[in-house]
Amino acid sequence: MNAFAAVSNNEYGTVSEVDTVRFQRVLPGPIERVWEYLTDPEMRATWLAGGPIELRSGGKMELHFRHADLTTPSDPCPPKYKNMEGGVKLAGRVVRCEPPRLFSHTWSGESGQESEVTFELTPRGKEVLLTLTHRRLSREAMRSVAPGWHTHLGVLEARLADTAMLPFWATYTKLADEYEKRL
Repeated sequence: MNAFAAVSNNEYGTVSEVDTVRFQRVLPGPIERVWEYLTDPEMRATWLAGGPIELRSGGKMELHFRHADLTTPSDPCPPKYKNMEGGVKLAGRVVRCEPPRLFSHTWSGESGQESEVTFELTPRGKEVLLTLTHRRLSREAMRSVAPGWHTHLGVLEARLADTAMLPFWATYTKLADEYEKRL
């Protein structure tokens, strides 16, 4: 297992298998509230991506990414991602849905490769342990996905704690450089 060192209160993802990255975060609860942020399209849009979802195994889902909504005007989109500036949509399907503890769905990658994202929630008193595992990633996809999840999870933490967020693109760019070294 390749564990990464901590950055502030956020830990880097760990590469548990050649095609898998895993993150853990302790979040403010209760578990039902965190579940809503994972599965309600409007709440999910505040930290990751909106889009319709059929909350059942085999259900269809879409992720509508609008990164501009997750940052400030003074945090411009990097040139590498200008093609995503107006938004990006990914289609997927729900693999497992066990409210409020487990949610898994497919993720369509840029190269057409389908990977799988699993969120596991475990209550810890007033807090919730979130374990996010993204499987079946190519090495190239992992270079983009790992800093992306790290940044998006920081936004989720800020939303749940009702604290200020770091600028999305500046944070992502810094983390992308760090993950490139670590991967």
